[in-house]
Amino acid sequence: MKVRGYGRETLAVAQRILRELVRRGRSLLFWTLFPVTILLLNGYLLTESGNLSEAEAFERCVPASLVGAALFFSCLGGSVSTVVAEREQQTLKRLFISPLSGTSYFLGIFLAHTYIGLGQALLIYATASIMGATFEGSPPLKLLVILLSIASYVGVGFILGTQFARRTEDVNALVATFGVPLLILGGAFVPTQFFPDALLNLAEFNPVFHMIEALAGVSVADGTPAEVGLHLRFLAGFAIAVVAGGWLAYRRMVRVERRL
Repeated sequence: MKVRGYGRETLAVAQRILRELVRRGRSLLFWTLFPVTILLLNGYLLTESGNLSEAEAFERCVPASLVGAALFFSCLGGSVSTVVAEREQQTLKRLFISPLSGTSYFLGIFLAHTYIGLGQALLIYATASIMGATFEGSPPLKLLVILLSIASYVGVGFILGTQFARRTEDVNALVATFGVPLLILGGAFVPTQFFPDALLNLAEFNPVFHMIEALAGVSVADGTPAEVGLHLRFLAGFAIAVVAGGWLAYRRMVRVERRL
């Protein structure tokens, strides 16, 4: 019964956050336009410079456009924005006098951004398919990589949003400072085959690099966990670590807010 209650509360929090996004409209519009724009730019650039057909170019661009760009801004930037906005709107204060549990609130924010991330994944794959791309590989493994990427971004978003952001104005600076270098070093905007050895060595410690490589590896016909095992293991370990860190950071924020 207690688990069922957590489930209902988590779903209610996620629905409230999504309804607020739909009501405002602009964020969802931007999170729709942004990944499609990145995919189209990357696809056409690769078509012109990589001696590839348009279909092949768009197939190759999906991993970087999805996990390296779209999910970064919606799931990391979005979760930071959500946490900061909820604090500014005194939602946490109301939580203390309501029957809603803090665990359900944490999971509800997670679930809302999971819905958004999965929606972006469907949008990216649909757009690439319209451009002629065909997709092979294992759908369950692709879904696993996407879910681990979402968990990683939202976990980091909780850490940044609860510990370093106090106002809405802080969000852009945080995302730019912590995220943009990781995107570039991870191959989201510049393919890693153009990196010098020194940057490739640094990229091995970058979760964005492993997200992109893992999704690319499971997106080919003979892609198997053995071939992308290093990337999957790194990504799984990172996701577990930052989700745990996000939970601890969230609990610390709740204790601080309770005293104010």
